[in-house]
Amino acid sequence: MELALLVLVAACLRCRADFVAPPQPSTSQRSFSERATRLPCLYRVEEGEQVVQVTWTKELPGGAKDQVITAHYLDGHTEFGRYAGRVRFESSRPTENSALLILSTEESDGGRYTCHISTFPNGNFERRITLTVWVLPISSLDPVVLVEGESFRVAASCRAVGRPPPRLSWDTELPGRSQNRSKEGGSVSSHFSLHPLRGMNGQQLDCLVWHPGLERPRRIHNRLVVQYPPDAVISAGSGDWFVGLENAELECSGGGSPKPQNITWTRRGAALPDGSSVAGGTLVFGRALRANDSGVYECVARNPVGAGTSEYLMTVKESPRRTGGVDNLLLVLLGAAAGALVLVLLLVVLLLNRHHRHQNKRLEMELSEKTEEIQSFSRQASFRRLNSVSTDPRVQREDESLMRVDSRMRSSQMSLERPVSTLSGRWGPRAEVDELGRPAVWHDGRESLRGAELEERRRRVESYLKSSNMSLDSGLPSSLVPLKAQQDQGVGPREGDPPQGEDWAPPPPPPPAEEHEEEEEEEGGSSYQLSEALTNHFYYSNGVLRPRPHSNAILLHPRGQII
Repeated sequence: MELALLVLVAACLRCRADFVAPPQPSTSQRSFSERATRLPCLYRVEEGEQVVQVTWTKELPGGAKDQVITAHYLDGHTEFGRYAGRVRFESSRPTENSALLILSTEESDGGRYTCHISTFPNGNFERRITLTVWVLPISSLDPVVLVEGESFRVAASCRAVGRPPPRLSWDTELPGRSQNRSKEGGSVSSHFSLHPLRGMNGQQLDCLVWHPGLERPRRIHNRLVVQYPPDAVISAGSGDWFVGLENAELECSGGGSPKPQNITWTRRGAALPDGSSVAGGTLVFGRALRANDSGVYECVARNPVGAGTSEYLMTVKESPRRTGGVDNLLLVLLGAAAGALVLVLLLVVLLLNRHHRHQNKRLEMELSEKTEEIQSFSRQASFRRLNSVSTDPRVQREDESLMRVDSRMRSSQMSLERPVSTLSGRWGPRAEVDELGRPAVWHDGRESLRGAELEERRRRVESYLKSSNMSLDSGLPSSLVPLKAQQDQGVGPREGDPPQGEDWAPPPPPPPAEEHEEEEEEEGGSSYQLSEALTNHFYYSNGVLRPRPHSNAILLHPRGQII
């Protein structure tokens, strides 16, 4: 019974003991080569329990275990084998904190490690940690020197080694093709190939190395190198060579890739003139030019790829200053002529502009005057049409027509003063008249028929008078508008009142008529119509037939002035 109780107490105490780090019995961890690696191992003890010894071991590929380091609570710690000097405990009290430090991690340090804790009286406890060692890539780029005109070939090679194996790519705008290869042990390589052209020289061709241990890809900078022969070019300044010119020189620039280091000067068919020398790529004449310095000069520029040649014809003149003075004078004259031409053109443009502006103003004034003249003529014509007493000879026909109408209306009013008997055809005593002042018509026999004809004529006259009133309202002056219309509008003298400011005189009695009865009947209808018009629209004043006033009429003075 006592033995079973002791086992139960030991089991309970053992349950209370536990690892703080790592919490799981088996974990994994990743590290990088050439860096320090920490393997955690921290055991929490209970009361009455003591850690006696701590041991770190590593499993070998065959299953055996290789001791790395051990620590005893009385004897201290001990490092074993190849780990001596490379490993140590993190704490100076390994029995309290048993974490292991690998000072410089190598790729071979990867594997499964075991932290073994020996306690009293609870026994042994373990934690296993699998370590993976990543090797950051080691990369390099090998540029290739190309020559223009070569066939399709490798322009650059990029290599990298790491764990896990890295990935390579190229950053360039060159037209080419890349080819990647990989080997065991995490080694990879990439080759970029193209057709070399001189325009590709100096273009970017960078290699990018990608790896999980890198936050961003590693860039290896590179510039493509394409060699090509130089192109020799001779520059001669002004090129005005004459006898006696000082400090004359010819410069040769080669170009090419690489830059030419050797530039030579020769003269075709003869040696270089005495007193001349070559300084770099420049042929310098150390004296004044002579006439025999003329000739064809050649410049040859060389680089490791090839050579470039250029020629220049030098002609030394006898009298350069005179020719130069004539040329300068000619240039001055041409410049002066061009300037004068520009000034003349500018002056012509200004004069034309001014002329057009004056012409436009003149045309505007003429147009305004014509417009006013037309408006004045229009007003005068309107006045002449409306003025019945105009003396303008151009409207004499209108005046004559108005005088004829006045004469007819006078004779009509005279006939109204002494109406003609429709029965006897002779002048007799005053006959009876109706409410309109017209002679009464008997309704028997022939007179009834004639009365119907007269009634029909009366209706036509009334229709004609209505249309006459409309025409008078629309355009006639107030002197020709009937007085009755003005009385209706409250304007002018009222009906029955004598005209103001005028002496009224009754029309003279008509002379006796001794025409035939049929002629009197024919004239009766027209006399009746004119009498109606005379009664409704005109009145006599001082022996003159005058129109009655109207509200819509315009009063005009005989001289064309508006009253």
